[in-house]
Amino acid sequence: MKGKGQGGARRLVLQFAAAVFWIGLWQVVSMRGTLGIFIASPWQTVQRFFELCLTLPFWKALLYTTGRILTGFFLAVTAGTVLSALTAGFYWLDIFLMPVMRLIRTVPVVSFVILALIMVSSRYLTQLISFLMALPVVYMNVKNGISQMDPGLKEMAGVFRVTLWRKIWFMYVPQVMSAFETGTALALGFAWKSGLAAEVIGIPSGSVGERLQQAKVYLNTPDLFAWTLAVVFVSVLLEKGWRWLLHCFGNPAPVRNRQKGEKKR
Repeated sequence: MKGKGQGGARRLVLQFAAAVFWIGLWQVVSMRGTLGIFIASPWQTVQRFFELCLTLPFWKALLYTTGRILTGFFLAVTAGTVLSALTAGFYWLDIFLMPVMRLIRTVPVVSFVILALIMVSSRYLTQLISFLMALPVVYMNVKNGISQMDPGLKEMAGVFRVTLWRKIWFMYVPQVMSAFETGTALALGFAWKSGLAAEVIGIPSGSVGERLQQAKVYLNTPDLFAWTLAVVFVSVLLEKGWRWLLHCFGNPAPVRNRQKGEKKR
């Protein structure tokens, strides 16, 4: 235990030293002549970030973008999970869908954004691009999780005639949860980045992408860095919050109660 504690403390010291190094390098670069015009210093970034936090348009833009990206993400999670579950019973469906999923993963985001702008309003651009970028990640991860399930459990469920609901909740969910968590966490990151990229190109009114585009046009680097800092914070909070929700509600209640009972013993 002592060795683990010392190792943890050493790791924290190294992480702190790494953070100080990179922030110091950032400060040095921002002070280098013409580079200072394009790179805001750490102090300018933090100062501008807190100034923005005191304004209502800042929070409106964050809520606008976050809400639309999460809408696309949840639609992708629902569609990807349902489609991957269907492939367990209909193998031909996976053969039919796989070319489309691979195409979505390989085509650049900007191509989808330009095509989407031709067909739909910029108001729906964020949801559509977030959905498209997250869908194949969820589909492939959940499908792989289902394919790696213990076949013995399926046979046992058939012998004892377990109902579909019980099979889903007590057999499929616990075994697929790890793949589901990994896939959806990755998909959330893809949805967030691609949704913001779509907003910068499509410039929907009232979005974070519009603010980033304005900062670029007017060469307002403190605003650009401050908005980027806000985006990073929201991204980390969303991922942590999503994983927390999955840990809280991802396991069937009887399973959690049994695990607690075993710990008490």
